[in-house]
Amino acid sequence: MNQIRLLKSDEIECRVGTISEKGLSLLLYKDARADMKILDETFGAMNWERQHELIGDNLYCTVRIWDENKHQWISKMDVGTESYTEKEKGQASDSFKRACVSVGIGRELYSAPFIWIPATKVNIQKKNDRCITYDKFKVKEIHYNQNREISGLVISNQNGQVVYSLFPTEAGKMQSITAFSGAKKVVDYEQSINRELERTGVALDTVLKRYKVQSIQEMSEETCQKAINSLKKTKSKAA
Repeated sequence: MNQIRLLKSDEIECRVGTISEKGLSLLLYKDARADMKILDETFGAMNWERQHELIGDNLYCTVRIWDENKHQWISKMDVGTESYTEKEKGQASDSFKRACVSVGIGRELYSAPFIWIPATKVNIQKKNDRCITYDKFKVKEIHYNQNREISGLVISNQNGQVVYSLFPTEAGKMQSITAFSGAKKVVDYEQSINRELERTGVALDTVLKRYKVQSIQEMSEETCQKAINSLKKTKSKAA
């Protein structure tokens, strides 16, 4: 089968992951239009199809691609999650995008680094005791190495100002302002800490002040593990 190309910068969306007074993290996504465009380019508009099926309460999508060499349809299926706006449409779109990842479209986004935008580069406001931002972000540049992994990334805001940069090193490895050796490890620790914060009701600022840092990505691997272990010893908040 034909090789699926990598995503272009204008086919990638930036969404806010976590946000606090210290700054915010961004996550990279692709949309269904990019999936359809790449399927058309790679296999031809008449050589692929999608089908949705409700199994239990979940909507599944199957993407089928015609393999000219094998003279058969190759199928990939995945399930979608609900949207906050339109339930059925949200699940349909999400299941399609997930099925396309199974085909091979956008897998490179799994290699994305932990993207942290400090408060000095973003307009963060308080609303009903919650931090919010109306700033918009887009991928200005993206580069990949020979393993189809992200090796360079530039993100700008709605005014065209660069708020995040990651440049490839000579060895093709990611180089960014982080104390961790791997981007995935940063995300894993952040998710673990956030789960414990949710369970205990402890504020993120309390943890950051204790370890004298401005954000989680400034914490070393050892410090993150200490924070997680300390939170695990804390009682769960009242229901």
